[in-house]
Amino acid sequence: MKTISFYKTESGRCPVEESLDSLTDIQATKVAWVLKLIREIDHVPANYFKKLVNTDGIWEVRVDVGKDTFRILGFLSEKELIILTNFFQKKSKKTPPNEIQLAEQRKKDHLSRR
Repeated sequence: MKTISFYKTESGRCPVEESLDSLTDIQATKVAWVLKLIREIDHVPANYFKKLVNTDGIWEVRVDVGKDTFRILGFLSEKELIILTNFFQKKSKKTPPNEIQLAEQRKKDHLSRR
């Protein structure tokens, strides 16, 4: 079983958790279901969790709730640990480059403070 953690800033803020708090109950339930799936199964289908190409080891959690599309970016740290760095509502087909850059920046920050 994998462990999922949320990135925390140096001051202790948790951006992903703050974003999740703004979701409706239905949206939050679906996000929790997808995260549980990722935690518990070894080979997660790519429609829920996949590595983004041309990134510094950034992975994307994919959650679709009705017409809403949410993404949570993060990285693998150690064998069974996933650190989620940022959450956003996706409005286009491509993952926004600024969100990927933010995830890469937070990965570097997290690893430098270990």
